[in-house]
Amino acid sequence: MTDQAEQASAARPAQPEIPGKPTSASRTTLSHIMTHGDTNLLGTVHGGVIMKLVDDAAGAVAGRHSGGPAVTASMDEMAFLEPVRVGDLVHVKAQVNWTGRSSMEVGVRVMAERWNESTPATQVGSAYLVFAAVDADGKPRTVPPVLPESEKDKRRYQEAQIRRTHRLARRRAIMELRERRVAEGYQD
Repeated sequence: MTDQAEQASAARPAQPEIPGKPTSASRTTLSHIMTHGDTNLLGTVHGGVIMKLVDDAAGAVAGRHSGGPAVTASMDEMAFLEPVRVGDLVHVKAQVNWTGRSSMEVGVRVMAERWNESTPATQVGSAYLVFAAVDADGKPRTVPPVLPESEKDKRRYQEAQIRRTHRLARRRAIMELRERRVAEGYQD
């Protein structure tokens, strides 16, 4: 290490090590019964209603895990697998899959069952959201590492790392394309 690097390292305040939290510490389920006010023009539940429930559940998980406010940074791969109907009891299950310095990926599974039947719930949707933990001034703050507990949690952690790599590569490629177009004289 050079003298300059050592001085710069010594000048930075040491970040205290934050203890990790197990996946189960912030896992949550949000349940809601769908009514006529939730429908679209086709008579099924509007996708935006489901997306709000997904964001609400994921936000609760991110806030629990980070120990304070967290904001939605992105939503990836929102998949609607089956229509949701009026009278369905929807369960939105969320957990932290991966953590970075101040960001967290939250995985969400949406399940639905008829409110008046005793049949098993079926999966009707899924999504991955990225949240950033913020302080009172809206600045990023450090989050505890997530500690996967089961083999399923470990798989989700590894898959989340792949999604993060793809998000960063996509963002970098888009920025390079935009810079190249500006250099070529295009005004977007």
